[in-house]
Amino acid sequence: MSVLSLKSRSADDVDALMLAIGRKARAAARRMALVPAESKDRALREAAARLRAAEAGLLEANRQDLAEARAKGLPAATLDRLELNPARIAAIAEAVESIAGLPDPVGRQLAAFERPNGLAIERVSTPLGVVGVIFESRPNVTADAAALCVKAGNAAVLRAGSESHRSATAIAAAMAEGLAAHGLPADAIQLVPTRDRAAVGAMLAGLDGGLDVIVPRGGKSLVARVQGEARVPVFAHLEGICHVYVDAAADLDMACRIVRNSKMRRTGICGSAETLLVDRACAATHLQPLIATLIDAGCAVRGDAEARAADPRVTAAEEADWRTEYLDAVIAVRVVDGLDAAIDHIATYGSHHTESIVTEDSAAAGRFLAEVDSAIVMHNASTQFADGGEFGFGAEIGIATGRMHARGPVGVEQLTTFKYRVHGTGQLRP
Repeated sequence: MSVLSLKSRSADDVDALMLAIGRKARAAARRMALVPAESKDRALREAAARLRAAEAGLLEANRQDLAEARAKGLPAATLDRLELNPARIAAIAEAVESIAGLPDPVGRQLAAFERPNGLAIERVSTPLGVVGVIFESRPNVTADAAALCVKAGNAAVLRAGSESHRSATAIAAAMAEGLAAHGLPADAIQLVPTRDRAAVGAMLAGLDGGLDVIVPRGGKSLVARVQGEARVPVFAHLEGICHVYVDAAADLDMACRIVRNSKMRRTGICGSAETLLVDRACAATHLQPLIATLIDAGCAVRGDAEARAADPRVTAAEEADWRTEYLDAVIAVRVVDGLDAAIDHIATYGSHHTESIVTEDSAAAGRFLAEVDSAIVMHNASTQFADGGEFGFGAEIGIATGRMHARGPVGVEQLTTFKYRVHGTGQLRP
């Protein structure tokens, strides 16, 4: 048999596998939509218990993933995201339990009204259906995504990156066992069992109607591919070019603390600040201390002429810097002519993710919160709070920066849609 024939057969096999996964997920989703809240919560708590009980197996699977990743020479940051240890497994289980403890997002009455003809109409939250999640090196995403989908009455089709495949498979298996132990369909949590990249293409095509939405969690190339090729709706952000604007009325000590935390708490997350804007009206007193607190924390600063004049350690910023998501200890700094200029800069260069204003002027804060078109806008708070757990969602399946349906941290409520229920007494339309 020719090499081409072998490749064709392999592609056909993957396609058939993925279509079967989609059919099983759709059947599971129909069942999940009817599961009572208390049953979902018991199953999720059982899933957390199964994760704890499977610790030895999870660590062994992760050890193999790590060994393979090291052999490939993957960077230290990837290895850190990939690694599991007893503390991290405990945290994963606790996150699943916290999701179980959230209010049930399904069946909520979102609106109710009566028409002049006597029809009573209500809008009620319902599950989305089947959620596909494509992610890379973080094994914990397996549990977070699965638990959020189950809590919202959905089925989940999970595709892990090749580097975390063994770890993710072990986590998904433990969680599916927890569902089955309480009578829920184990197929509500399916991890794609192949590393073949053709599986991603099959998911982007929608699994012949088997997927209702896709959520990518990973690097820019993955997200760009999903957004460019998916034939079903996508909840995602391509970049987190987040800004902190220090207004003329900012308290200097607060501004320094917020800027430092926004950039340096964790530089590799999407909520890390990448650009600092400083109002020219306070630059004489605020600019140099803000730059110094960043440099003293180990952050490289690239700035405009005024930033360079304030501290000789600042290197020149280029046009590309205002559009760059560094995901590293690097930040771009610019002095702007007040609130309007700051808002204009964010509109021009931002990615609609997260922005923060530091100010004691409530009117300026109000304008910033109203006029900045990002998924998350903050006043006197670090951009690193852009996180589903910090929002009280238990966890998040991702951050969405689009304008349709979900925006910001995607938690259980964002994994629902709604339908209208119309109650009549025999009305006929004339």
